[in-house]
Amino acid sequence: MKAIFQKIKSFYALINRGILKVSDWMINGFRVALVFGLVLYAVGIGWFVLYADKVSLEDHTVLVMDLKGVLVEESPGGLKDKLIGELQGNAPETVRLRDIVMTLELAAKDKHIDKVLLKLDNFQGGGLVSLREAASAIEKFKASGKQVVAWSSFYDQRQYYLAAHANQVLSHPMGGVLIEGLGRNRNYYKDALDKLGIKANLIRVGQFKSAGEPYVLNAPSQQALKAEAHVYDALWALYTGGVEKARNLPAGSIDQNIGKLPDALIKVKGNPGQLALDWKWLDGLQTFESLRETLMKEVGKDEDIQSFRQVGWKDYLTSEVKRVKGEHIAIVVAEGEIGDGRAPAGKIGGISTSERIRKAAEDKDVKAIVLRVNSPGGSVLGSELIREQLQIAKDKGKPIVVSMGNLAASGGYWISMASDVIIADPATITGSIGVFSMLPTGEGLMSKIGVNTGGYQTSWLAGAYDPRKALDPRMQALVQSSIEHIYADFIGKVSATRNIELAKADDLAQGRIWTGAQAANHKLIDRLGSLSDAVEEARSRVAKLDGANANSKELPIRYVGPKTSPIEKFAQKFMGQMGWISAESVAPPAWSVLSGLSGADALMLNTLGQDLSWLQTVIDKKQPFGAAAHCLCNVLP
Repeated sequence: MKAIFQKIKSFYALINRGILKVSDWMINGFRVALVFGLVLYAVGIGWFVLYADKVSLEDHTVLVMDLKGVLVEESPGGLKDKLIGELQGNAPETVRLRDIVMTLELAAKDKHIDKVLLKLDNFQGGGLVSLREAASAIEKFKASGKQVVAWSSFYDQRQYYLAAHANQVLSHPMGGVLIEGLGRNRNYYKDALDKLGIKANLIRVGQFKSAGEPYVLNAPSQQALKAEAHVYDALWALYTGGVEKARNLPAGSIDQNIGKLPDALIKVKGNPGQLALDWKWLDGLQTFESLRETLMKEVGKDEDIQSFRQVGWKDYLTSEVKRVKGEHIAIVVAEGEIGDGRAPAGKIGGISTSERIRKAAEDKDVKAIVLRVNSPGGSVLGSELIREQLQIAKDKGKPIVVSMGNLAASGGYWISMASDVIIADPATITGSIGVFSMLPTGEGLMSKIGVNTGGYQTSWLAGAYDPRKALDPRMQALVQSSIEHIYADFIGKVSATRNIELAKADDLAQGRIWTGAQAANHKLIDRLGSLSDAVEEARSRVAKLDGANANSKELPIRYVGPKTSPIEKFAQKFMGQMGWISAESVAPPAWSVLSGLSGADALMLNTLGQDLSWLQTVIDKKQPFGAAAHCLCNVLP
């Protein structure tokens, strides 16, 4: 944009210097046209951003919610990240939970909307808490008397949790439902690292703090297995109980059916769709073309598109949502790994997230702050920077409510402590109150390849940690002492903020994970509830401060996020509508060049890369060592 204006300015200068000979009336006309053009351009962008997506609905319209991608609290990255991702051909699609909830809330009150068609073929799901909140929004929509129809060619476990809450669940005649259960297997690298001559040097506090175990063991520890079983069994009960209630199935029937699956599938001649019908997991088997015909008969035909009368959910949301002005409740999203400095949307930076909180705290129109946490933790320093900023806002008199999403563990729990109240879903994974550090050394590798290292240092500390040499015992003692200090600070804050005796806080900590329901029993959180419950709590606290002001109970919500300019909004809309670049015109994702690999091999290498990238971040730390409050415990249904 700056370059364009510079060229216009240069052209205009040529005219004024007489280099381009034109008459005065032409110059004046050019001036007027230029100014008028710039005004039209500015107005055009403003109109596009504000009004281009306005839709006009007829009666008996179906709201089509074709959900694509991963369910998240906040879409990752910004315009730059999206551009790069599109050019590389690997831009991830995401669905924001708040958008699903708001769309269904608006549609429930819209007289033009008859029903919702939930298409889930390309939906990649998310954590159980996010699925439960989206399912709750579906149930509230149904309570308005309107219908929800779900369709997919084949439902996986995550897709089915949403589908189960529809009035009618349909699948392709060659489709079905796959419900597997919860669990995971990790890679353990001790033998591999030993063969390479690399030592992880894990230093930790907390007998259940298992985040670093894959690098120092060949199998999960008994403590890790015990902690995971305690949480997984509870989460699985929430999943199956939610589906069974939504589908009016007998309690325990899902586990019973999984147990007899092989014989049951043989009886229906290997037809999974028929089996899902028999078990009442599905209401019907129908091609999407047949479903289109059915809907055309029910709501009418749109001649322009030769299909049933419909509106896409993203167009509908953009058209109907209204900008919040005046007094409101601010929601700050803390999603992803916690780093020290700045981070884009979808990740947490100690500095950037603190600035969001500060912005909300200093805004006179913000009456309370709700921190929505969905994080496995990360940097201790980054976590403390965020906690401190929340404490400052709280000390200034702003009510602070924490809403825990899928995961609020370790550093995610750390940042939650500076609040008036903590609310978590029963399926939230929290706790993991512990600290660790890892200092990888490759002395064995150096020996194997015949490379030696040596030099002069003015003190032992100058070369105490060199990844090429064995770790100096004095350095290990120094780090151990520091980690123990941070852990003591962690449980001290837990004891003080949760009003729990220090010995009890230590017993509940030790790096152990808990579900939200278990955490509530141990008083690590205040009560169970959703994000909407957290918002109501914030409104209630504002009302008390305002002397039971009735308006406080109606305060709208507004998300505090990265500032987006009109130009960026224009570009994002343009990219979304035009598809930006066709898939054929971009380079394939990096892993796809390994065409000789099977799917299992590619998955193994991808997992290996993710695991070792964590180790690389430790190696790349600029300080002698980094303390991490991190929980490698993300559980997806």
